Amino acid sequence: MSRLILLPGWGLGPAALEPLAGALAEQGLAVERADLPALESANPDAWLAELDERLPNDAWLGGWSLGGMLAAALAARRGARCRGLLTLASNACFVAREGWPSAMSAETFAVFRDGCAQDAAALLKRFALLCSQGCGEARALSRQLNQGIPAQEAAQRLAGLAVLAALDNRAALAAFAGPQLHLLAEADALVPTAAAEPLRALLERGAVERVAGTGHAFVLEQPQALAARLATFVREADDD
Repeated sequence: MSRLILLPGWGLGPAALEPLAGALAEQGLAVERADLPALESANPDAWLAELDERLPNDAWLGGWSLGGMLAAALAARRGARCRGLLTLASNACFVAREGWPSAMSAETFAVFRDGCAQDAAALLKRFALLCSQGCGEARALSRQLNQGIPAQEAAQRLAGLAVLAALDNRAALAAFAGPQLHLLAEADALVPTAAAEPLRALLERGAVERVAGTGHAFVLEQPQALAARLATFVREADDD
């Protein structure tokens, strides 16, 4: 049975992945929901080292948003010790930079980061609304996300945002030779689907697909459909 380790998005805990994990288990995958590192370091290498030490080898790595970006970077770091990579609503770079414009603007991200530093509770409510934007039951999903936000030190939340801004996975995605599938939501308010083509151009072996009619929180809105696609990809890759 294929084993998959899933990491949640920024500000969220493993509970946010419970619907998807349950749907994946029904598809025959052994799924482990893992926490993000509880670190105050803004250095992505420190986060990756902690994950590499804590998470089991020889499994598929996957995640949602920041969790997917960390999974991608860890997959490249592990190489043959990673069976494959699955990401959901994850970009190569979350914040736009030279050579990668299909991402959140640096100005918008700075406002987001400052809001977290000044009033984390208000910012997290806004974040939940942005995640659910574009989904069919946006308000219900927003409430569900708010209820699942774990208690966390302010310094850890800010460190997570700093890691999110600093990660540049272009080289990692190009270097990882294992199978990889990246799913983007067409109505995502945080990760533009315009990133699909440049993402696809990076990959040696893998696919980038758009999911229609949903937003960043498609992990909660469409767990069964996502699980079916992910499980099919894993089975086909493992059979190769």
